[in-house]
Amino acid sequence: MGFLIRLVVNAIALVIVANVIGGIHVSGIVGAVVAALVLGIVNAILKPILVILTLPAEILTLGLFTLVINALLFWLVGALHVGLSVDGFWPAFWGALVLSIISWLLSLFTGGGKERRV
Repeated sequence: MGFLIRLVVNAIALVIVANVIGGIHVSGIVGAVVAALVLGIVNAILKPILVILTLPAEILTLGLFTLVINALLFWLVGALHVGLSVDGFWPAFWGALVLSIISWLLSLFTGGGKERRV
Protein backbone atom coordinates (compact mmCIF):
# COMPACT_ATOMS: atom_id res chain seq x y z
CA MET A 1 0.00 0.00 0.00
CA GLY A 2 2.89 2.36 0.77
CA PHE A 3 4.24 1.92 -2.76
CA LEU A 4 0.93 3.00 -4.29
CA ILE A 5 0.73 6.05 -2.03
CA ARG A 6 4.26 7.11 -3.00
CA LEU A 7 3.47 6.54 -6.67
CA VAL A 8 0.35 8.71 -6.51
CA VAL A 9 2.18 11.39 -4.53
CA ASN A 10 4.97 11.51 -7.11
CA ALA A 11 2.47 11.59 -9.98
CA ILE A 12 0.67 14.53 -8.38
CA ALA A 13 4.03 16.23 -7.83
CA LEU A 14 4.89 15.69 -11.52
CA VAL A 15 1.65 17.36 -12.60
CA ILE A 16 2.37 20.31 -10.30
CA VAL A 17 5.95 20.58 -11.63
CA ALA A 18 4.68 20.56 -15.21
CA ASN A 19 2.38 23.48 -14.37
CA VAL A 20 5.06 25.46 -12.50
CA ILE A 21 8.23 24.93 -14.56
CA GLY A 22 8.31 25.91 -18.21
CA GLY A 23 9.75 23.29 -20.55
CA ILE A 24 8.26 20.31 -18.71
CA HIS A 25 5.13 18.70 -20.08
CA VAL A 26 3.03 15.79 -18.78
CA SER A 27 0.59 14.07 -21.12
CA GLY A 28 -2.11 13.63 -18.46
CA ILE A 29 -2.78 11.76 -15.26
CA VAL A 30 -1.99 8.35 -16.72
CA GLY A 31 1.20 9.77 -18.26
CA ALA A 32 2.15 11.24 -14.88
CA VAL A 33 1.64 7.90 -13.13
CA VAL A 34 3.69 6.03 -15.75
CA ALA A 35 6.41 8.71 -15.68
CA ALA A 36 6.50 8.60 -11.85
CA LEU A 37 6.85 4.82 -11.98
CA VAL A 38 9.67 4.97 -14.54
CA LEU A 39 11.36 7.79 -12.62
CA GLY A 40 11.23 5.71 -9.45
CA ILE A 41 12.74 2.69 -11.21
CA VAL A 42 15.47 4.79 -12.85
CA ASN A 43 16.29 6.45 -9.52
CA ALA A 44 16.43 3.10 -7.74
CA ILE A 45 18.73 1.48 -10.31
CA LEU A 46 20.87 4.16 -11.94
CA LYS A 47 21.23 6.81 -9.23
CA PRO A 48 23.35 4.72 -6.80
CA ILE A 49 25.61 3.66 -9.67
CA LEU A 50 26.06 7.25 -10.85
CA VAL A 51 26.73 8.52 -7.34
CA ILE A 52 29.49 5.94 -6.89
CA LEU A 53 30.98 6.66 -10.32
CA THR A 54 31.02 10.40 -9.63
CA LEU A 55 32.23 10.10 -6.05
CA PRO A 56 35.16 12.53 -6.50
CA ALA A 57 32.77 15.22 -7.79
CA GLU A 58 30.35 14.42 -4.96
CA ILE A 59 33.11 14.90 -2.39
CA LEU A 60 34.43 18.09 -4.00
CA THR A 61 30.98 19.68 -4.13
CA LEU A 62 29.93 18.33 -0.71
CA GLY A 63 27.09 16.36 -2.28
CA LEU A 64 25.69 19.13 -4.48
CA PHE A 65 26.61 17.15 -7.59
CA THR A 66 23.64 14.95 -6.67
CA LEU A 67 21.44 17.77 -8.00
CA VAL A 68 23.10 17.37 -11.40
CA ILE A 69 22.60 13.60 -11.28
CA ASN A 70 18.92 14.09 -10.39
CA ALA A 71 18.54 16.51 -13.30
CA LEU A 72 20.18 14.10 -15.75
CA LEU A 73 17.96 11.23 -14.63
CA PHE A 74 14.86 13.44 -14.86
CA TRP A 75 15.96 14.48 -18.36
CA LEU A 76 16.53 10.81 -19.26
CA VAL A 77 12.99 9.87 -18.23
CA GLY A 78 11.72 12.80 -20.28
CA ALA A 79 13.66 11.51 -23.28
CA LEU A 80 12.01 8.10 -22.96
CA HIS A 81 8.60 9.67 -23.80
CA VAL A 82 6.65 7.76 -21.17
CA GLY A 83 4.24 10.59 -20.44
CA LEU A 84 6.87 13.17 -19.55
CA SER A 85 8.63 15.57 -21.88
CA VAL A 86 11.57 17.78 -20.84
CA ASP A 87 12.94 20.45 -23.17
CA GLY A 88 16.51 20.67 -21.88
CA PHE A 89 18.94 20.43 -18.98
CA TRP A 90 17.86 23.53 -17.07
CA PRO A 91 14.16 22.68 -17.08
CA ALA A 92 15.21 19.19 -15.95
CA PHE A 93 17.40 20.68 -13.19
CA TRP A 94 14.66 22.94 -11.82
CA GLY A 95 12.01 20.29 -12.39
CA ALA A 96 13.93 17.66 -10.43
CA LEU A 97 14.57 20.13 -7.62
CA VAL A 98 10.94 21.27 -7.41
CA LEU A 99 9.72 17.65 -7.78
CA SER A 100 11.77 16.53 -4.79
CA ILE A 101 10.52 19.43 -2.66
CA ILE A 102 6.86 18.96 -3.62
CA SER A 103 6.93 15.18 -3.21
CA TRP A 104 8.57 15.63 0.19
CA LEU A 105 5.88 18.11 1.26
CA LEU A 106 3.08 15.86 -0.04
CA SER A 107 4.57 12.84 1.72
CA LEU A 108 4.45 14.77 5.00
CA PHE A 109 0.67 15.10 4.60
CA THR A 110 0.14 11.49 3.53
CA GLY A 111 2.45 9.93 6.09
CA GLY A 112 5.16 9.22 3.52
CA GLY A 113 3.73 5.85 2.59
CA LYS A 114 4.83 4.42 5.94
CA GLU A 115 2.40 2.00 7.41
CA ARG A 116 1.90 2.09 11.15
CA ARG A 117 2.20 -1.20 12.89
CA VAL A 118 0.53 -1.83 16.19
